[in-house]
Amino acid sequence: MTAALSLAIVRSRALAGMEAPEVVVEVHLTGGLPHFNIVGLAETEVKESRDRVRAAILNARFELPARRITVNLAPADLPKESGRFDLPIAIGILVASGQLPPERVDDFEYAGELSLSGALRPIRGALAMTHAMTRQPLAERASRRGFILPTESAIEAALCEDIRIHPAATLLEVCAHLIGQVALPVQPAAVRAIDVPLHDLADVKGQAAAKRALEVAAAGGHGLLMIGPPGTGKTMLAARFCGLLPTMTAAEALESAALASLAGRFAVEHWRVRPYRAPHHTASGVALVGGGSVPRPGEISLAHHGVLFLDELPEFDRRVLEVLREPLESGRITISRAARQADFPARFQFVAAMNPCPCGNHGHPTRTCRCGPDAVARYRSRISGPLLDRIDLRIEVPSVDPAALAALPDGDPSAVIAARVAVAHARQFERQGVRNAGLVGKAIDRHCTPDAEGHALLLRAMNRLEWSARAYHSVLKIGRTIADLDGRASVAVADIAEAVAYRRAL
Repeated sequence: MTAALSLAIVRSRALAGMEAPEVVVEVHLTGGLPHFNIVGLAETEVKESRDRVRAAILNARFELPARRITVNLAPADLPKESGRFDLPIAIGILVASGQLPPERVDDFEYAGELSLSGALRPIRGALAMTHAMTRQPLAERASRRGFILPTESAIEAALCEDIRIHPAATLLEVCAHLIGQVALPVQPAAVRAIDVPLHDLADVKGQAAAKRALEVAAAGGHGLLMIGPPGTGKTMLAARFCGLLPTMTAAEALESAALASLAGRFAVEHWRVRPYRAPHHTASGVALVGGGSVPRPGEISLAHHGVLFLDELPEFDRRVLEVLREPLESGRITISRAARQADFPARFQFVAAMNPCPCGNHGHPTRTCRCGPDAVARYRSRISGPLLDRIDLRIEVPSVDPAALAALPDGDPSAVIAARVAVAHARQFERQGVRNAGLVGKAIDRHCTPDAEGHALLLRAMNRLEWSARAYHSVLKIGRTIADLDGRASVAVADIAEAVAYRRAL
């Protein structure tokens, strides 16, 4: 911070997708009739801070200068939104008017919304801001400042342990800290133990083949589509899928939590818990991929490093489903608007469920299907071929025999399956650095080539089923995952045969 005559400079942060560019809040006092003006591409909620800041300063027993106040938010071409700039604007006015000493102001960055009483209210994206600061170049990290935030926002922001976070409840507490009267504490990282998942795969009776497919999907990071009549357990299986995935790494947890913070949905108790998103089939394309005049993450980004489950897949609008094609391949989504562009990660595990026909009884052993062949074809054609081709595993979930429903639960519990999945994950990262689903190009040939018998079987399946090149590589990667689960170094014909079976539904 520098001060010259009646000029003060205070540092803050904006949000632009997953980035948090620095904003310099310049406050200048000059003669003339009292006037308060904010410039620098400020949106409505930022301009409204004039009234909040004025009331907060007066109620904190400071004086509002009866002069012309000009606040510039630089850089001028970066859009500014939300009430996060209330606190730095108030600090700048107090410094420029000589009510606060300028010496320590530049030691910190500031963000927080002020109430009329001078209390600090939490802001959206606090963790996203500190997460972006940790990704700065090494040359910039050496001069990194502390960050003063509202108490509720400081709790989540402190999960980035490389940043010194100071929580404050009021404007007066911040001022007392800056004059050296009462120091603000340093917020510790509130990391909690991970709870055991509430839902266990052992609760699902029968469906041994579907449970095996879930294990393969979890082990290799493959997408999964379940087709079956209503009431066969598709939704139950999907709800228990997160319990099969390995524990999130610190980097994954931080990135996932930063996205939730951008949407204003982060809770500390969800730290290092894989997200599970299940939007309704009436969701729009913007709700799914993100957007808005100020781009925010959508469901696919909120499911980053977790699971996105779409139930009743054909009931989604076809144009909504088509927006999933690129993120499923790239793991990112770029949202472009006239004034700005935002890039969000979206590396989620895709799980979907659907009925075999509109009435749901096509192929049922006892119920009669009322749908004609044309109706069944139209129903299934709501999912485009290119999207379906990107889903690695497509399995049937048949109706369960009444005797199996009356029997005791069978099969391994989620914890046992998760242990096998974790071992398979470790093999993949030790061998190639990514999950099998993320292999591309020459890496597939290097790590997924089957033996001669398996290769011949795959070629026969390709010719008979008229599969695409993507399907060919998908089967190879699924076979590699099956071999990893069984602890084999090479892909055998049995692995290819099981992988081919997972692509034949529909």
